[in-house]
Amino acid sequence: MDGKIVRLEEETLRTQDPGFWNDPKRAEAQMKVVKDLKKWIDLYGEVHNAAEELNLACEYAKEGVITEPELEAAYAQAVSLLERLEFRNMLREEGDQMSCVLKINSGAGGTESQDWAAMLMRMYMRWAEASGYKLTVNHLLEGEEAGIKSVTMRIEGDYAYGYLKGENGVHRLVRVSPFNAQGKRMTSFASVFAAPLVDDSIEIEINPADYTWDTFRSGGAGGQNVNKVETGVRLRYNYRDPDTGETREILIENTESRSQTDNRENAMRLLRSMLYDMELQRRLAEKNKIEAGKKKIEWGSQIRSYVFDDRRVKDHRTNYQTSDVNSVMDGKIDGFIKAYLMEFAEKQGQQASR
Repeated sequence: MDGKIVRLEEETLRTQDPGFWNDPKRAEAQMKVVKDLKKWIDLYGEVHNAAEELNLACEYAKEGVITEPELEAAYAQAVSLLERLEFRNMLREEGDQMSCVLKINSGAGGTESQDWAAMLMRMYMRWAEASGYKLTVNHLLEGEEAGIKSVTMRIEGDYAYGYLKGENGVHRLVRVSPFNAQGKRMTSFASVFAAPLVDDSIEIEINPADYTWDTFRSGGAGGQNVNKVETGVRLRYNYRDPDTGETREILIENTESRSQTDNRENAMRLLRSMLYDMELQRRLAEKNKIEAGKKKIEWGSQIRSYVFDDRRVKDHRTNYQTSDVNSVMDGKIDGFIKAYLMEFAEKQGQQASR
């Protein structure tokens, strides 16, 4: 921490240069460095102060100045702050500090799976709102009867990707189906994919010869402009794998804005994010195998099961589980996120020590 304090002073001095804002892009990057250092120091200061107050509370409790519940409250506060700092300390991989692109796809099963995908969308929306992140829906493809076929969302704020990277994979729902007249217990699947949302500070080269554009009318509510003008855009990019040489198409659709120009810009930003994530995972293949972990959206491939009638949500990678299904579906998933990061950080530490 002493080193961070010294570095903060040095980095802050750089911002006081008279020509600092002559290069806005570089200045913003420097301000981000200062902000991040200050955040670490502030968080450490909060933990340090809470520990000091806990020591005093122990002495006061012995003397009968404060009650045992007051001592327990001071202890709980210190532990909470320490865990928050520890949680943040796990997010040190490249890309962790970035905002996030989150995509949800329904699996096989028609209306049942599409309804499940919509429930997951709501869960992540509630989580983002409670966590103070800005959320934007880039493209939403609704189901024929209920739910959604797919959705792409931007979740913007510090460390959004770091927190959500562990949500990658297939999510399985088991419940008595409201769409089944016999009231049978049904199983549904949906996949979640998270990628870091790149900004202008990251250079991603995209050859214009490798992509094409289509336009279409945006569906859903929105007035005459949405229905009659082709504001929706579809970006097709031919990606060449640098290791195998194989080529595959990346398809991105964007209907976020009523402006075709804005939708094109947003689609390109999403493409840059996906390409950055693919390169990131290629370089960190032994550390975080997101692409290698992708499986078909079906039995045996799920990372987490949500069993409504048994009142149980369980992550199959960490074995973390809870019986509070309603809270989970309302976006309270930090327990699962922390369990994954704890497991991930432990494995990373073991690899580093070998």
